[in-house]
Amino acid sequence: MSDIALRKLNSVPPSERRSSIIRKGTMKVMLDPPNDENLDINQSVCRSNGQSISSKSYCEGLSGHFEAPADPIAQEIEYIFSEDLKPMEDAEKHLLTLLHRLDSKEWLTVLEALNHVRRLSVFNASEMVDMLNAVVSLVIKAMKNPRSALCKTAIMTSADLLKSYPDKLLEILDPLLLQLLLKASQDKKFVCEEAEKALFGMTTWITPNPLLQKLQPYVTHRNPRVRAKVAMCISKSVSRLGADGIKDYGLEPLIQLAVAQVNDQLPEAREAARKLIVELHAAYKQTTPVIEESDVVSTLYQQDGWEQYCLSKLSPTAANAIFRITCNGTTVSLS
Repeated sequence: MSDIALRKLNSVPPSERRSSIIRKGTMKVMLDPPNDENLDINQSVCRSNGQSISSKSYCEGLSGHFEAPADPIAQEIEYIFSEDLKPMEDAEKHLLTLLHRLDSKEWLTVLEALNHVRRLSVFNASEMVDMLNAVVSLVIKAMKNPRSALCKTAIMTSADLLKSYPDKLLEILDPLLLQLLLKASQDKKFVCEEAEKALFGMTTWITPNPLLQKLQPYVTHRNPRVRAKVAMCISKSVSRLGADGIKDYGLEPLIQLAVAQVNDQLPEAREAARKLIVELHAAYKQTTPVIEESDVVSTLYQQDGWEQYCLSKLSPTAANAIFRITCNGTTVSLS
C-alpha cells in the first residue's frame, strides 16, 4: 500500500475502516482446518457477506485488522450407498489414471477416484485385480486423512473392496483391518458407524478361520474400544463356524480369546465374550460323545467334562468366570 493510500486509510475513523476495506475487496477467507466436520452432508452453514460459509469458518487479520470472506465455497458431499452404485462408462479409461488420481493432492479428486474404485470393484472387479494392492494402499492413505468426508468415503470404499475381493485381500488385510478398527473406535459418530459397518460386513464376507487369525493379535490392543470391536467381530465370525467348525479350528484357542475379554473394560467387549463362551459351550456339548444310559447321566457327564476341560486349559479364576456364564449364573467352587 502506498504512503498516500496509507494516510487516507489512517484518516478514516476506526469504526468505518472495516466497511471501507471490505468495499476495496482486499479481504480473504481462511477456511476450516481439514479435520473439521464442516464437509459433512448435515453441516450447518451461516451467512456472511451474502455468501455461504461453514459455521466454524473464521477470518484471520493481518496487522491486527480483521479480514472479511472472499468468495468462500461450501462443499456438499454426497455419500452413495453400495446398492445405489452404477456401472461406469469407459472403465478402461478411468483405470489408466486411477492410481494417479487416488494419490492426488486435491482432496476432491481423491474423493471422486474413491467412488470410481467402488464402482469398478462392483462392476469391473476382474479388470482392477492387477492393481489391487496399490489401490488398497491408497485407500488406507485416504482413510487416514483428517478430513472427515474423505475418511468416510474411503471407509465405504474399503467395505466394497472387502465384499468384492474377500480372499484376495487376506494377504494385505492387516493394515486395512487396523485402520478400520481405529476408525470404529474414534469419537466422530458418522465415521465410527461406517467403520463398524465395514467390520461387521467383513465377518460375513471373509472365511472365518483366516479372519480369526487376523483378529487375534488385536485382542490385547491397548485401546479398550479397539478390543471391544475385535471381540464383537470374533463373536460374529465364530458363530459362522458351527459346532464342527469350532472343533476343527480348535476349542482351546477360542476359549483363550473369550477369557481375555470376559472381564474387559467396556461392556461391549464383555457381552461379546459372553456370547462367544455360550457358543463354545454349545459346540462342546454337540461334539461330545453321548452316554446312552439316560439323559440325566449324559447331561452330568457333559457338564463335568466341560468343567474338567476348562480347568485343564485355564487358571482356576478364568475357569470360574467361564462357569458363571455356562452354569446359569451358578458359581462353581474350585477349591
